[in-house]
Amino acid sequence: MRRTARSLLSGLIAASLVAASAPAWSQELSREDIVRQLGRFETAPALDLPALKQQTQERSRSRGRNEPPPQKRPPIAPELVNLPAFNVDIQFDVDTPIVRPESYQTVGRIADAMVYSDLLPYTFLIVGHVEANGKRESNVILSQRRADAIRDILANTFKISVKRLQSIGLGEEQLLDPSKPTAAVNQQIQIIPIAKAVEEAAPPPSPAPAAPSKQAPRKHRN
Repeated sequence: MRRTARSLLSGLIAASLVAASAPAWSQELSREDIVRQLGRFETAPALDLPALKQQTQERSRSRGRNEPPPQKRPPIAPELVNLPAFNVDIQFDVDTPIVRPESYQTVGRIADAMVYSDLLPYTFLIVGHVEANGKRESNVILSQRRADAIRDILANTFKISVKRLQSIGLGEEQLLDPSKPTAAVNQQIQIIPIAKAVEEAAPPPSPAPAAPSKQAPRKHRN
């Protein structure tokens, strides 16, 4: 009995030590976390969004026998992979672009970060994703509608300039976790900086007006 009690006590102590040493994960990211994540932007990607949308729709209609499974498909927009991105869980009604009320606070926190001085010059791409369930073509359409919904909430509810917001839905064509194609992580929305306004150079100073030339007084003849 004593040995059993000692073993239980040792186990409890060890478990408490592990718990004490584990990092404390915050339930919600702050505005500063978002700014820190997105402020690492350095080089603008070469993006043709209309062409990418068309390419995504066309690939989602693929029906070939040699079509790879979701976890083996190459990313359709590899130029986005190496950009700083903020991945966020937004709760939508099932199979709709309707954002649930409990997620408006999360979208508001993103808006707060976008108007922070460090991110104010940036243009952002809102990327919608859907896990590999159902029809691929329908998933692309749903992801686009969800990305559009977040863009519209940022612009209409939180007054972010629509000129700073673009959106695209990639469906299941660029899974966030290819090893788990049907996992919920693949439904996340991504916020990605894609451009930064170039600071306008100060105009050159205007040349000073030329001083009137001094002429020697004329001699009058008598």
